[in-house]
Amino acid sequence: MTTLGESCQFFNGKAHEKDIDAEGQFVVVNSKFISTDGEVKKFTAKQMFPLVVNDIVMVMSDVPNGKALAKCYMIEENDKYSLNQRICAIRTTEFNIRFLYYQLNRHPYLLGFNNGENQTNLRKGDILDCPLWKPSLDVQEHIVKILDEALDHIEQAQFNIGQNINNTKELFQSKLNQIFSKKGNGWEENKLGDMSKIMYGYTSKVVEDGNVQYVRITDIQDGKVDWDTVPYVNISDKEKSKYKLTEGDIVFARTGATTGKSYLMVSPPNSVFASYLIRVQCDNQILEPSFLYLFFQSGIYWKNVLDGITGSAQGGFNATKLGNMNIHFPNDKNAQLHFVKVIEEFKIETDSIEQYYQSKMTSLEELKQSILIKAFSGQLINHQEPITA
Repeated sequence: MTTLGESCQFFNGKAHEKDIDAEGQFVVVNSKFISTDGEVKKFTAKQMFPLVVNDIVMVMSDVPNGKALAKCYMIEENDKYSLNQRICAIRTTEFNIRFLYYQLNRHPYLLGFNNGENQTNLRKGDILDCPLWKPSLDVQEHIVKILDEALDHIEQAQFNIGQNINNTKELFQSKLNQIFSKKGNGWEENKLGDMSKIMYGYTSKVVEDGNVQYVRITDIQDGKVDWDTVPYVNISDKEKSKYKLTEGDIVFARTGATTGKSYLMVSPPNSVFASYLIRVQCDNQILEPSFLYLFFQSGIYWKNVLDGITGSAQGGFNATKLGNMNIHFPNDKNAQLHFVKVIEEFKIETDSIEQYYQSKMTSLEELKQSILIKAFSGQLINHQEPITA
């Protein structure tokens, strides 16, 4: 056994925030870059801390229970990267670099500094004290060969399962699009604004002792509202009657990264909606809210939203564009309810399939962690047979 400080060199990165340049030739190695395995990139023209082949870079700071803390990335090319602050670089001649990467990536010792409540900031001393197993280089190479083969199998299996999950999601979307593409007897087309009341929300400051809950754009997550976390505001009875949320109301985000995401109110508590939301109230003689909510999940709706977003910074989709959106729908409300039932039953089936594949994905991740634990407890030293997922 050794420690990182005894067997490796440690380097801190430098702040690049003022030197970000979309036209720059150097990739800024920051938390987002490492956490996405190099998929998300920012660039700079100033290589403030050059990284070289076989440097291991590691995230030193993350939110409580975050997935990026102590995550590592191996530098594969010279003169391409520059190290950002709160990211460290590790260099060594005493380890097979892939062996060190496998052992150091999300090391349990470093994850132990996360208390689940506050931002975790690993200090240099914490990292230097990280315990590492250092067998001979021959043993390291032997274990790396086993791990490379085993993890390649697991990654391929995870990729295949991911494809199956995407196919399941696409199957559900295809069913929705099929319904809202219908034309023929018993169906008609009309603008949403002619069949509903559309309005922006209420602007107010959040207070602890307010008299009504205040649904904001950030409270809509994955088609759900966690009412236990929705704050309160004080509002007059006159304004409350105007902005009060009722059964069957549909609210959706009109700006920012969540633009277009919607939520159907089912037995809402005493609440109003905030200004960065738009509320749609159907004419119940024409449209069932649950049928319209299905439309807001369809690809046809999302194409309209994406085509209508304005603004380069946050983007946005206004009430006028929403009101001008055309919808195909059955003119018989019983037919609308029939389609809602069909889609809900189909969603139960596809969710069941997706959960099955997600459980397989979880099992593969557990297998991966099990193999890594064995690798760094000496249990793979005499292993000869290939490991498959």
